[in-house]
Amino acid sequence: MKNLYLLLIAALSTLNAAFAQQFEVKGKITDSDGNNIPFVSVFIKGTTKGVSANTDGQYAINVDRGVVTLSFTAVGYKTAYQTIDVFNNITLNKSLDTEHYTLNSVVIKANGEDPAYKIVRNAIKNRKAYLEEIFAYSSDVYIKGMQKLVGAPKKFFGRDIQKTLNLDTNRNGILYLSESQSKFSYMKPDRIKEEMISSKISGSNNAFSFNKASDMRINFYENLLLANTGLSARSFVSPIADNALFYYKYKLLGKSEENGLVVNKIEVTPKRKNDPVFRGIIYIADATWRLMGTDLNLTKDAGVNLIDTLNIAQHFIKIDKYFMPGNLKFEFNGNVLGFKFKGYFISFYSNYNINPKFEKGYFTPEILKITKQVNKKDSTYWANNRPIPLTEEERKDYIKKDSIALRKQSKAYLDSLEKANNNFTPGKIIITSYSINDRYNKRSYTFDPLLKSVFYNTVEGMAIKYGVTYRKRYENNQFLTIRPEARYGFKNETFTANLSTYYYYDAIKRAGIGLNFGSEIADLNNYGTMTLLSNTINSLLFERNFPKFYKREFINLNTQRELANGLQASLSLDYSSNTALTNSTLYKFRDYDDRAFTSNNPLNPTNDAPFFPTYQTAAVTLGITYTFGQKYISRPDAKIYTESKYPRLNLRYKKAIDGIFGSDTDYDLITFEAFQERIGLGLFGYTSFVLGAGKFLNNNKVYYPDFKHFRGNNAQFFPPNLRKFRFLDFYQYSTNQHYLEAHLEHNFSGFILNKIPLIRKLKLEEIVGFSYLTQPQKKNYTEYYFGIQRLLIGVSYGFAFDNGKKVNQGFRFAYDF
Repeated sequence: MKNLYLLLIAALSTLNAAFAQQFEVKGKITDSDGNNIPFVSVFIKGTTKGVSANTDGQYAINVDRGVVTLSFTAVGYKTAYQTIDVFNNITLNKSLDTEHYTLNSVVIKANGEDPAYKIVRNAIKNRKAYLEEIFAYSSDVYIKGMQKLVGAPKKFFGRDIQKTLNLDTNRNGILYLSESQSKFSYMKPDRIKEEMISSKISGSNNAFSFNKASDMRINFYENLLLANTGLSARSFVSPIADNALFYYKYKLLGKSEENGLVVNKIEVTPKRKNDPVFRGIIYIADATWRLMGTDLNLTKDAGVNLIDTLNIAQHFIKIDKYFMPGNLKFEFNGNVLGFKFKGYFISFYSNYNINPKFEKGYFTPEILKITKQVNKKDSTYWANNRPIPLTEEERKDYIKKDSIALRKQSKAYLDSLEKANNNFTPGKIIITSYSINDRYNKRSYTFDPLLKSVFYNTVEGMAIKYGVTYRKRYENNQFLTIRPEARYGFKNETFTANLSTYYYYDAIKRAGIGLNFGSEIADLNNYGTMTLLSNTINSLLFERNFPKFYKREFINLNTQRELANGLQASLSLDYSSNTALTNSTLYKFRDYDDRAFTSNNPLNPTNDAPFFPTYQTAAVTLGITYTFGQKYISRPDAKIYTESKYPRLNLRYKKAIDGIFGSDTDYDLITFEAFQERIGLGLFGYTSFVLGAGKFLNNNKVYYPDFKHFRGNNAQFFPPNLRKFRFLDFYQYSTNQHYLEAHLEHNFSGFILNKIPLIRKLKLEEIVGFSYLTQPQKKNYTEYYFGIQRLLIGVSYGFAFDNGKKVNQGFRFAYDF
């Protein structure tokens, strides 16, 4: 009897499996003229299970055996339904009719307001309600990204572009192709959690996609969009923002009715050509005043960087009484230095749950989790689970590059590749750098370029500093670097050499350990003052020797590690013997009557005698850095912090111990710093600040190199840094007592200059800033500056005040390269 029962259960299970069997329905979607319609949403009616067509209009969906009804929807086309009886794989091509938007029932009077304005005003009134109506949801998200070159120069810096980028004979081809599937969860106000299920990158079998569902979110119910994305220094105004009527013009193109819902097709254009706004089409439903879809563009006129045009097309699907994104496409094109490119990122949403029951503690600082098995899915898995079919071009790219990726793992292939790449040329060793790569063994040697190794200063005369960097990579993002470096001054005949090593042993805990020892010629300001090349130019051409140097023989052991999320600790043990140096030459190309070289004593420019004795110091330094609200992405090979909305705090304590190993110093220094960069202020740009303070709790024995130094500047050209003063002397106001400093800079991101014709085409960013320092010898020192910048360069004009009295003013030119 028992065996009969088991046989019956087995038979019923087999029968159930037969009836539950899934079949594939696939085909192509076209318009009435036979043209392909890309990215059409195809859903099983009454569910949130669906797929999307690809750029060629092809789709494929798995459905259960039996009668099903498929819906086909796309912005600008009438929704179509098809009921089919599925008992085998089916090819179902579908033609969609263009949605006809009519103005028959609309009367537009001469000089009257376009009816679109009334519709938009109603949408604006309901904006906040729709923005906040969903408390929480979860969904499956599929993301595909593709970028390709559609034109390129034959050669770039002497390299054959076709061979270098593996392009066809027309220098066209896919540069990047990636897919990922994730489970995405959201709860108000801004809690998100994402777990990547699968990942695939063409030509990188062991890599993990950087696709992130939260990066693909855009909500036009928000007033400002795309802040801090790198697309522009400023945000963009939504067509239904609270203040949208100040930025946009609207035109009703027509109305269409479907299933009792009247949808208005509205054209939006900027009132002023260069405002940070979109242009294109929005679809708004009558009565409810909901957004039903968007087809909007950002162009160069709106201030986008690097690309020419970005199209954002969004389609919504009805879930219960709500409308949620069905698919979202970012499509772009551009031309940079003759490289013409285009591409897209599309996200497709399915299996929505509008009322999820999240467990307590479900949302954590971990916003994206990627496990080791994510990139192990085979081609069968992707064929059965990919909601957007590959185009023929994409399919061939996977086959070609995955095959090449397998070959690249062989020693013979890598050796042949390195033989070509590692060829020695005079240009490499003189101008750039010469590298020897051994990819099979994951190691490399990089030799410094000679041009940057030769320099001049008044302490060493003509000198050379040369180093070689060895790097070895291990599994799980671990790496080891070893760098020997030697330096020789031909005038003072001083030779120094040192070795620095660093082993990054845990990418998850962001942990590493370093050992450095030897001798060096160091800047008396431990932050550095200017590059060796800049000082060479200033000294030889302009008779200005700003940096001051000393010799140190040292050994340093340091380590750092994450203690908890957002909490990073560091520990450093230092021992050094420090010797003051003097000028050995006053040579220059041109002798200026109104200036002269100063001594190597920064506190007495006319006295070149050593201003501190040779001394030894042993010190321990402990640092703690904490970031409020720190969120992160966890990957099998790394933990990646995301930019926090809150400040970062740094506390540092340094103890110099008298007597140990002959140490001559005895002091305790504690410093504190709070800082945050790029605090978004919408259309008004962004603000950054640094606030620092410190005190020597004990300064019984402190020599000048161990003072608390500041990032001063005596040069007209300087590399920018938020913590850097523009007019403060490099050395004179270092302290062994206490200090308070503050730096504030605001970038208007073109808010002012964008209003000026012709100038706005330059996409300049206006900056204003303020710096403050007070310490016993320099009370209430203040700088104010204003200027413009663009990408890597900037110019500003500033004023410096010492306790209310103006002491300096002038131009400063910044370069970040």
